[in-house]
Amino acid sequence: MAASKREGIARTCRTEVIVEAPVQAVWRVIADVTRTGEWSHECHQVAWRGGASAAVLGVQFRGRNRSGWLRWSRVCEVIAVHAPHEIAWRTIATIAFPDSTDWRITLEPVDTGTRIVQTYQVTRCPRWYEWVVTRVNPAHVDRSGALADDLRRLGAIAVVDARDIRRVGQRPRPRTDNHAA
Repeated sequence: MAASKREGIARTCRTEVIVEAPVQAVWRVIADVTRTGEWSHECHQVAWRGGASAAVLGVQFRGRNRSGWLRWSRVCEVIAVHAPHEIAWRTIATIAFPDSTDWRITLEPVDTGTRIVQTYQVTRCPRWYEWVVTRVNPAHVDRSGALADDLRRLGAIAVVDARDIRRVGQRPRPRTDNHAA
């Protein structure tokens, strides 16, 4: 886990974990962005936009987030998909949220399962907005620990899904409960 920051928020971060689930099982969870709420500490609901129903280059989705007392939503655009090894998306800057961040999750098979690497890079963030974020949402100053926990939850879900698929022979139904009740 490494976060790179100057004074203010971390501009880049790389977090990785190894989970005991096969790459395909982890991919099924991350490629269906509507399942993000099952494993993310912050993003609790995601819906495809514009009739999209799968992660392909250029499609958009909206994520609904919470951190402490804050609630907000962001539109994101898928910027890379290389099944079953990589998905990336970008938060789209708006007047209310003038920042933009590229997020990437890569999967690599290892002897014991899958190495999951999540990175982000802030590509746009006006200084005034960074000042506001560090004071209103201090959890965004260094997110590496929370993101590592997310990846561990993601891996645990993929392990259960892989087990369910072997048992039933089909894709498990998404869970409706959320870990952060």
